[in-house]
Amino acid sequence: MLTGFWYRALSSKQLERGQLRKAMLLENPLVLGRDRAGRPFALRDACPHRGMPLSCGRFDGKEVECSYHGWRFDPASGQCQHIPSLTSEQTLKVDRIYAGNYACEERDSFVWVFIPDPGPAGAGFTRREEPGIVAPQVATFGGEYKTAYLSANLPCNVDHGIIGLMDPAHGPFVHQAWWWRSRHSIHEKQKQFEPIPNGFRMSAHTPSSNSAPYKLLRLYADADSITTTIDFVLPNLRYETIRAGTYWFSSLTTVTPITRDRCRIDVVACWNIFRWMPFGPSLLKFVFAKFVEQDRRTMELQSEGLKHNPHLMLIDDADRPAKWYFGLKAAHLEAKGTGAAMKHPMAAPVTLQWRS
Repeated sequence: MLTGFWYRALSSKQLERGQLRKAMLLENPLVLGRDRAGRPFALRDACPHRGMPLSCGRFDGKEVECSYHGWRFDPASGQCQHIPSLTSEQTLKVDRIYAGNYACEERDSFVWVFIPDPGPAGAGFTRREEPGIVAPQVATFGGEYKTAYLSANLPCNVDHGIIGLMDPAHGPFVHQAWWWRSRHSIHEKQKQFEPIPNGFRMSAHTPSSNSAPYKLLRLYADADSITTTIDFVLPNLRYETIRAGTYWFSSLTTVTPITRDRCRIDVVACWNIFRWMPFGPSLLKFVFAKFVEQDRRTMELQSEGLKHNPHLMLIDDADRPAKWYFGLKAAHLEAKGTGAAMKHPMAAPVTLQWRS
């Protein structure tokens, strides 16, 4: 699980003013809320005094109060504001005490939390440093557009979730539907990939003929004018953009590590086709939900086999993106450990072939 990155914590709708919500990211217990201005915040769900979960306490819109001894904390900084048990003669510097606190941003119907690199073992929390990068967001291309999102829990570790996300060969066998594709739609494909910072790109190309967004965009533009680009960027980001002149479809999918054996897939999609359709977002959400549920069920079944620690393999071009993913993780961790520049596992653009 990679630290030093932004991760989706909760959907915006799950976080209402005046409430505290628990979440888990990379095995870090969090409590999230909104201040009186509606700004989201995230604290470690443990009082620095005796470890009581802060999510068990009260929040008045200004301060989070621990339910055990009444310690109060500023939600944005985590700085302690008041300790009721102190007398006027006692000189403990309360403002030097901090609950664990995390940078928090809201993007595309989700609240993102930045999980920093861990400090020394046994060290307490201090005022946080602001991250040097902003939270990711879905690419949009001007004008009015619709948005839909969904989430699903996956009973597997984040690596299996991510390589399942980028696996091009499972489609005809896992994602079958009479209105989408069947296993008989399998055919040979050839795509070019290129290195990008912290990731790799499936270069702009005509989408697969059995892609649902592609079938919709063909109603607006000539098939030859439609292009799609897919990027994967560490730690867990899959961007897809399909363009057809002024019309477009864009999505950002993430696989977020919750614990070492559990993760969550979140998909946010934006588009400017069929904006006049009253049930457009609901229809697209239905398609995505079907697609994601098929992946979730597959991961659930796979987890049964993985319990027995079987020998696994990655083969040929269809599994090359998975190999790049593991290479990117290793290169990133090595660069952090040595301070040297990250060595990308892709030396140059390459063309891959497979059947799906």
